[in-house]
Amino acid sequence: MIGQFPGARPRRLRRDDFSRRLVRETVLTVADLIQPLFVIEGERRREPVASMPGVERLTIDELVREAEALVGAGVPAVALFPVTALEAKSLDAAEAYNPEGLAQRAVRALKAHIPELGVITDVALDPFTSHGQDGLVDETGYVLNDETVSVLVRQALSHAESGADIVAPSDMMDGRIGAIREALESNDFIHTRILAYSAKYASSFYGPFRDAVGSAGALGKGNKYSYQMDPANSDEALREVALDLEEGADIVMVKPGLPYLDIVRRVKEQFAVPTFVYQVSGEYAMLMAAAQKGWLDERAVILESLLSIKRAGADAILTYFAGRVAGWLRKGV
Repeated sequence: MIGQFPGARPRRLRRDDFSRRLVRETVLTVADLIQPLFVIEGERRREPVASMPGVERLTIDELVREAEALVGAGVPAVALFPVTALEAKSLDAAEAYNPEGLAQRAVRALKAHIPELGVITDVALDPFTSHGQDGLVDETGYVLNDETVSVLVRQALSHAESGADIVAPSDMMDGRIGAIREALESNDFIHTRILAYSAKYASSFYGPFRDAVGSAGALGKGNKYSYQMDPANSDEALREVALDLEEGADIVMVKPGLPYLDIVRRVKEQFAVPTFVYQVSGEYAMLMAAAQKGWLDERAVILESLLSIKRAGADAILTYFAGRVAGWLRKGV
């Protein structure tokens, strides 16, 4: 009978490469990729991140060179993460909004040399606090919400003034999207987009990133459970996304990626708005470690992991594999 075996044989369409390509539901392109980059002080230096094989911290001149190569490969945007010197860290995180800060100078350099490149900046205080938390703390160590938001607003404005195309609050403070949007509008930065880390989970997959930006030592055995989301929760993510959209977010983010694909799907189906996913440092390190051991095929699992994120509903993916994958895709691999 039609619709049943043997009339229906789904394997017919899988038989040849041409037919598999014709009916493929999800396609990964270079336009889907954003490369996170770590920035350090100095000149002509690249420092490898031990826990992230192949990833380096870059001085601004090297950052520009790296970004030029990424643009040449078709990558549309980069996300910047500064590595703050210990002497610049403080309880009030004042370095976060210093107009001559590392992030601000890096943005200006990129926009001066590669104006067509999209530049995304991280709006959060953990690289700048002496305790490694994403905000100001009280005498008990609790992260203060409203006081932190005031500093985040100053940080976001300093990024916009430097030329950032997209500011990306990753702190998970309540009300920060609305406060930042209002400040941007009031200061005539009407074109600056907000990428809200709306569903950022208190994940154990962030360890290598904290090593890369130098916040792991300051945080010590502390945690971020009082503001990042509980990995057990799903409905809560939808509420967070709804609030950020109401407050003026242009794009929402789910972070991490692979362990939270169900959240990506729910967000996309519920809101149908631009939804980005961050394939985080732990995901990168895990795949690279297995590939280097010969346990997994590096290229195959990288592409499969990114395709799964796209299939779940992501419009774009922040991934440390962006440059590498862009090269593969350009060659038609």
